[in-house]
Amino acid sequence: MDKIDQNILDGLRSWVECESPTSDAEAVNRMMTLAETDWSGIGFDVVRIPGRDGFGDHLSIKSNWGKESSLSNTGILILTHLDTVHPHGSFGDNKFVIDGDRVTGPGILDMKGGAYIAYQALKSIVNSTDKPLLPIHILCTSDEEVGSPTSRSLIEDAGKSAKYILVTEPARDGGKIVISRRGVGRYKIITRGVAAHAGVNHKDGSSAIREMAGQILRIEDMTDYEQGVTLNVGKISGGTADNTISDYCEATVDLRVESTQLANEIDGKLRDLKPIQENTQVLIEGNMNRPPFSQTKESRDLFDMASAIAAEVGFDLVGMHTGGGSDGSFLAEKIPTLDGLGVDGVGPHTLTEYLKISSLQPRMNLLRKLILNLT
Repeated sequence: MDKIDQNILDGLRSWVECESPTSDAEAVNRMMTLAETDWSGIGFDVVRIPGRDGFGDHLSIKSNWGKESSLSNTGILILTHLDTVHPHGSFGDNKFVIDGDRVTGPGILDMKGGAYIAYQALKSIVNSTDKPLLPIHILCTSDEEVGSPTSRSLIEDAGKSAKYILVTEPARDGGKIVISRRGVGRYKIITRGVAAHAGVNHKDGSSAIREMAGQILRIEDMTDYEQGVTLNVGKISGGTADNTISDYCEATVDLRVESTQLANEIDGKLRDLKPIQENTQVLIEGNMNRPPFSQTKESRDLFDMASAIAAEVGFDLVGMHTGGGSDGSFLAEKIPTLDGLGVDGVGPHTLTEYLKISSLQPRMNLLRKLILNLT
């Protein structure tokens, strides 16, 4: 293993072993403290933004160069997050396991690996005579994995002074970069019925669970693969007892769409759902939490630059479309954006999640050179 790869791994280990599931604000804040110490240690100005609504803190990290250019459309905004989907103990005592070219650990691919190589890329710039022409703003958030409810406004506000957006979400399919994404909607469907004793007066009840069953079929029938629309009922709960007709049921719906037009269309259909049975109600909560992200001409130009730099580094950079959302989606329609600039690996959000050690140095070098060449 290359010595510099080992140095990156040694630093990354501390970030990965500091478990930070989104739902545990204290754990996320421990991770933020670790990152804050590292970024401050290389001379960046770090402002800690207190968390709210049960979520952890965010970090706003800025370079000490280019401060005179903090007006509109002048800087590079790097978006990264340090919360993960993995509950405490998911990986047992084996939180950082090296096996050949693989390193497994909670959130190592999505996306502590990408966050850490961004730190290493800028650390290498600080320690060199090269300096970017543009100021750097890194926004490190704590709630990306649940749709960025408390960080979205911070991201959109940071975009006001950004000329380029770089997102360190993991690479896809062997190192491909993300150039477009589907929009993401999250909804909760609630059905209400009339409770009754299931044995004594069954006919007097109206089952909320039965109503929900019918609504689920309606919802999932809205899926249209040709148009790039998918709906998935991911969780369902309801009822009070085996011998009681249920008067309440709820289900969650994940919506993915290719365009804003389709998003509005499906949103309207969900809100127009009407009860199937008598004496029942259907209520809809939620909305689109990330808009569709299409590649603009300016983003294409940015990709072409990154592709040329990747060739200099020693690998081919391929762009791809993906169904998952990211924080880059909030700004991509307005500002040139590259996503998937993080590490390469397999299995995000799974217990076999790993990054490829061989991707660390090339991906870090791509970020470093891209930051230095943007004007």
